[in-house]
Amino acid sequence: MVELKEQLEIMAKGADEIIGLEDLESKLKKSIENNKPLTIKLGLDPSAPDIHLGHAVVLRKIKQMQDLGHRAVIILGDFTGMIGDPTGKSKTRKQLDRDKVLENAKTYKEQLLKILDPEKTEVKFNSEWLSKLNFADVLSLASKCTVARMMEREDFKNRFQNGQSIGIHEFFYPLMQAMDSVELKADIELGGTDQRFNLLMGRNLQKEFQQEPQVVMMMPLLEGTDGTDKMSKSLGNYIGIEESAIDIFNKTMTIPDDMIIKYFQLATDVHPRDINVIKERLESGENPKNIKLELASIITEIYHGKDNAEEAKQNFIKVFEKKQNPTEIKEVELSTEDDLLAAMVKGNLCASRSEARRLVVSGAVKINDEKVEDFLKIQLKNEDIINVGKFKFIKVIKK
Repeated sequence: MVELKEQLEIMAKGADEIIGLEDLESKLKKSIENNKPLTIKLGLDPSAPDIHLGHAVVLRKIKQMQDLGHRAVIILGDFTGMIGDPTGKSKTRKQLDRDKVLENAKTYKEQLLKILDPEKTEVKFNSEWLSKLNFADVLSLASKCTVARMMEREDFKNRFQNGQSIGIHEFFYPLMQAMDSVELKADIELGGTDQRFNLLMGRNLQKEFQQEPQVVMMMPLLEGTDGTDKMSKSLGNYIGIEESAIDIFNKTMTIPDDMIIKYFQLATDVHPRDINVIKERLESGENPKNIKLELASIITEIYHGKDNAEEAKQNFIKVFEKKQNPTEIKEVELSTEDDLLAAMVKGNLCASRSEARRLVVSGAVKINDEKVEDFLKIQLKNEDIINVGKFKFIKVIKK
């Protein structure tokens, strides 16, 4: 196995906080001496199965640890998912239907294995052990945590102070996911900084069961392409791992320059020493665009391979440096009744006619590289190229 110092350096890369750092060093020493991999846990409630780079931050960290020789166990919370994680919620979450949970879990599993090493990854459902607990077991579990401890949790405290209801079942969410750590005898659990309470509950409950407490490794939340808000599909600032190579490359090129290093740390497997060299290049005045091209190539290659990443890079250079149209443009069939706004909606350039109208008014829409001033005067022709902003293109095909 890789030597201790190297493992610690790679594991710590990009981490916001590691609770139990001395425990981690001790666990790694034993692992190396016995040539036995550590068990790394990640719990996921399969409520939103479309993974983007923000979700992938912890998955990339796990992949790095797999490359060091360790094994990952992904807990798909088909049981806890029917409650829903109350983290950050101002009211009780609607409980998911079991069939929906299982459908989401299947999609999650497919996407997870695009990042993780299938040979070193085990996927489990926590209903395997949680559904077997009887009422006496549940009471015993509840006795291991006080109400005062639960009320230290920020979202519960705020809801209580604001007179908003808290379901008793919600208190069981952190306890149940902590039981997952006990069941696995997890050595390390990963999560975002917003999962601190849940992760520490697992560490505490393991002590109650006379187990070595897991190391808690919290990864920072990754801002989206706007560089301001947490990456989110609803905000439109996300980069999805299942998007095309061209979309991943182009979107990465839009991130603010001050986010370059953070994306290298959290969205790639580049070694910490190499990232320090990249920092020095930026600080010495090298054009950030050159380094961003490298970043976009690396991220695109992770999800689409080297050839597709190179093709996406050449497409970017063609469109944005040489001001030419992309090589491949989505074709959208239109009827004679369809106007520009309808074409934009059908081509997924926007979600609605009202949004299409706003884009035209803001000057973001071009036809054949000419800015549209008045959509009412536009008569679309066969093979017209419509583009919105820098990255979205469609070709009109008249029926």
